[in-house]
Amino acid sequence: MDEHEALSVLAAQLPAAGDDAAVVGEQVVTTDMLHETTDFPTGVTRRTAGWRAVGASLSDLAAMGAEAVAAVAVYGAPAFDEAELRGFLGGARAVCGTVDAEYVGGDLDETGEFTLATTALGRTAEPLRRTGVAVGDAVCVTGALGRTAAALELFAAGETDRGNELFRFPPRVAAGRALAPHATAGMDVSDGLARSLHQLAADNDCGFAIDGDRVPVHPAVEETTPPDDRLAAATTVGEDFELLVTIPPERLADARAESPVEVTRVGTVTETGVRMDDEPLADKGWRHGS
Repeated sequence: MDEHEALSVLAAQLPAAGDDAAVVGEQVVTTDMLHETTDFPTGVTRRTAGWRAVGASLSDLAAMGAEAVAAVAVYGAPAFDEAELRGFLGGARAVCGTVDAEYVGGDLDETGEFTLATTALGRTAEPLRRTGVAVGDAVCVTGALGRTAAALELFAAGETDRGNELFRFPPRVAAGRALAPHATAGMDVSDGLARSLHQLAADNDCGFAIDGDRVPVHPAVEETTPPDDRLAAATTVGEDFELLVTIPPERLADARAESPVEVTRVGTVTETGVRMDDEPLADKGWRHGS
């Protein structure tokens, strides 16, 4: 089974599961695992790997509207190299610093391939859930989509400096906290916008009508991708770690004013179907283990 099917099995046994992170009282906790063969193309530095792995967990906190407090990681590799360890630590600390959190340590393990397992801890009294969507809500995303799609093209072309730069995405913790009081539901788009919309539709028994012309495409996609493929790169490759939120139209102006990053309305919540430009939008995106 793929990741989505495996998660369905677990969800049947864990009624509280389903959001980007677990809520225990006012504590929010999440964990992620990244592998060299599936998550780190040739040319990714250990600093970028540390940033990206820890940042993925921080993004889950952002999706919950939580304050980021701390992160830890398990660093697994076939052998330990001082420069690589220092690079990883530098990236982990740096990404935590961008959201006023602290990297506080973890564990080391010898593994067959380079692997990072990260955990982030946050807090909020009012977490933003994936459920709560209402028909007529505005569908919005933060920032721009497609930076990972562009980075993968750059790594494949040997342009590793630019690829590493794009792989070090900014976790949207501040935006999540600003948007949470206005939003009815939210999640991050680590699996891509198309797949995330399908997940949110299933969780809320609703649909979405998306305007493809409104989808904010990262400028780097224009550098790496033919015009006809740019929208697909922005909506289906995934791993961009922006936020997808639904907001009542009357609260959208306030939400935009309070967000530290641009918030773009890309569509509207409908009763059924996930469509873009009046055509069915395929449930296509990032799948771990595929």
